Amino acid sequence: MRDIEKLFSEYDFNFDDQKVSNEVQRIVEENFDKNNNANVWSKAFSLIDLTSLNTTDTEEKIEKMMIKVNEFSSHYHDIENVAAVCVYPSLVPIARQTLQGNTRIAAVSACFPSSQTFIEAKVAEVALTAHAGADEIDVVISVGKFLSGKYEEVLDEIEEIKAACRGAHLKVILETGSLPSMQDIKRASLLAIAAGADFIKTSTGKTEPAAKLEAAYVMCQTIKEYYQKTGIKIGFKPAGGVATTEEAVKFYSVVNHVLGEEWMNKDLFRFGASRLANNLLSSIYGKEVKYY
Repeated sequence: MRDIEKLFSEYDFNFDDQKVSNEVQRIVEENFDKNNNANVWSKAFSLIDLTSLNTTDTEEKIEKMMIKVNEFSSHYHDIENVAAVCVYPSLVPIARQTLQGNTRIAAVSACFPSSQTFIEAKVAEVALTAHAGADEIDVVISVGKFLSGKYEEVLDEIEEIKAACRGAHLKVILETGSLPSMQDIKRASLLAIAAGADFIKTSTGKTEPAAKLEAAYVMCQTIKEYYQKTGIKIGFKPAGGVATTEEAVKFYSVVNHVLGEEWMNKDLFRFGASRLANNLLSSIYGKEVKYY
């Protein structure tokens, strides 16, 4: 039996929601203008997980999406393509069959977005998703168990899921909008990291509120503390509702302020988005672009 309280006791919980909100406002006010430029817009574009997670998704639709990714560089020579595509598990095979180049394939799994099923089913789905060719797997913590204080069960589940990933990177979604406080977001971050997450991610985009700057700040502070203690770098991904260039720059500003330039790459920082890509392209080129 793990000592969860000992884990929590090793980290700083000397903050409250208002203190976090004030600090985020200060960071954005001091950093937004210097980051609101074409270089940062282009960098943010290269950090996108281009996402299609609709009930109506078909193999034909995902195939067309992959072809768009394949052909991007022939239309836009001067900026780096998106970091990854993100699809449902059953659509990983067509993505793997069609996608070319260095863009990675991510897939949601483990009863996304509710995580409300048996752990055996979650593990089986994750193993099948990895076997189908996903480079990265995004899963949601058992929010209900977390809210009930069953922290050890939450950690154990993530460990089992991590073992089923077969080398694929694991992104653990906290569904921060469903957590009562910033301190709860820190607890959930620590559980995910301790269980082996390669990334921690704000939201599924299927609930409201989705990604918020305050949650990003707390999650990045947790990542920073963990790195200072262990030397291990964990990635961060805001997702859900990050659609405009302005929103992307604000998140970029918070992450860069807390974690620094060494985190500003696709191995450690992503945006989960569907609409953001075209909005960033429009900002970069100064005209409306509807490529993706």
